[in-house]
Amino acid sequence: MPTVQLTTSQFKELVFDYENNSDWKYQGNLPAIIDFYADWCGPCKMVAPILEELSNEYKDQLVIYKVDTDVEQELSAVFGIQSIPTLLFIGANGEPMMQPGALPKHVFKKVIDEHLLPQQVDEVKE
Repeated sequence: MPTVQLTTSQFKELVFDYENNSDWKYQGNLPAIIDFYADWCGPCKMVAPILEELSNEYKDQLVIYKVDTDVEQELSAVFGIQSIPTLLFIGANGEPMMQPGALPKHVFKKVIDEHLLPQQVDEVKE
């Protein structure tokens, strides 16, 4: 499953409608990673293929969204994005975690396995 490009209106529909809700409420069914990026950003270009690989590896377990900060400036402002890439991790319980910076693949996998999909990892251990 490839990463999914998000517009502001799609973000409000699929992730969180910040205009009509003051408290965070994730609207998705699967855990998610949202990559706030720009086409001209070198570190963003390094992270992009890693996210595509992870999107395939964790197919049907999580969704990886991409938000172009140059195009979707409203979303960037709402989330206070000041450096890119910035990643928003949304776990199975819907709680968000924000992390700026380009991360290596093994760090993404650790966050996914320990924070985004913890109940599935526990089930495998039993």
